[in-house]
Amino acid sequence: MDLKKIILDKINRCYCASHLVTDGELRIILASEDIDGPCCSYSGPGFEHREIIWDKPGGTMSFIQIPGLNGEFLATQRAYPGFNSGSAKVVWGKHTENGWDVKDFITLPYLHRFDVLVSEGSLFFIGATLCNSKRERDDWSDPGKIWAGEMPKERGGPIELKPIKDFLLKNHGYWRGAWEGSEAGFVTCDSGIYAVTPPRMGHDWGIRQILAGQISDMACYDLDNDGVDEIVTISPFHGNELEIRKKADGIRYDTVYRYPNPIELAHSLWAGEFHGLPTVIFGIRGLNGELGYIRYDKKTGGYIYGLIDKNVGTANVSVVHRPEGDILIAANHTKNEAAIYV
Repeated sequence: MDLKKIILDKINRCYCASHLVTDGELRIILASEDIDGPCCSYSGPGFEHREIIWDKPGGTMSFIQIPGLNGEFLATQRAYPGFNSGSAKVVWGKHTENGWDVKDFITLPYLHRFDVLVSEGSLFFIGATLCNSKRERDDWSDPGKIWAGEMPKERGGPIELKPIKDFLLKNHGYWRGAWEGSEAGFVTCDSGIYAVTPPRMGHDWGIRQILAGQISDMACYDLDNDGVDEIVTISPFHGNELEIRKKADGIRYDTVYRYPNPIELAHSLWAGEFHGLPTVIFGIRGLNGELGYIRYDKKTGGYIYGLIDKNVGTANVSVVHRPEGDILIAANHTKNEAAIYV
């Protein structure tokens, strides 16, 4: 894969990789998990225009544009390294002609991943917590939850969150996709993958376990173009296995590919169309710190992998589709790099 790397910035413990569209203009978003780490926007023809959305607090795990709203987003703050996130919160921000306007939205201790899903014209918040409390880093005795609620119609409005799934041991990953005709959030933990669908047609939230096992992260996409999505997983928590799983009998998922190289702390995972081909993009924070990709090879009927970068320890990735070419956004945690690959 012929990609050009552009280092946009040096950000200590760069963790969050995302993007935002404001008034039709694309902005690359990269942020730090560090205690006083910034969240920054990069725009312009070569993304050379840098703006600080906030300089602190850090602890930004996730940043998403609110569907249907111009330049408005939700993001985490105070979800610090070492699972030190008892004071984690979500802020609601927007880009204005006077700059960035960011306000507190909700406090949700130990929140790691969240999203806003669309159902029947309404917006619904879904968030998954690592745990409910911690005495020290390796204390997992108080498992987390999936929290959900309908978004307010405007910023500053109230939201009522309720737990819709308990006993979420070592929750880590999240993926937005489709499940049974609805937009869904896929949540991972030590008991597997759960497909969560927002309320529709008079029904409440739906939760279904689709895969058992200790799953740290997941993504799904039809990688071999047979009309059925494969599931890509990292396991166990912060794990050392990267696998592609294919539906075998309409219910069971069998492993059809396992990344062959040694892995330590696999962390970032994405799947979708990249430069016109179904692609898995992954990042590993330990050992060789590789940022790589996997694609299905029609000639052999198997999967091949390639290297995008190494010794970068990518924490998270995001992909932006543009007519002139897709962009891979990478929070290269080990190198403290805010980078894109074009």
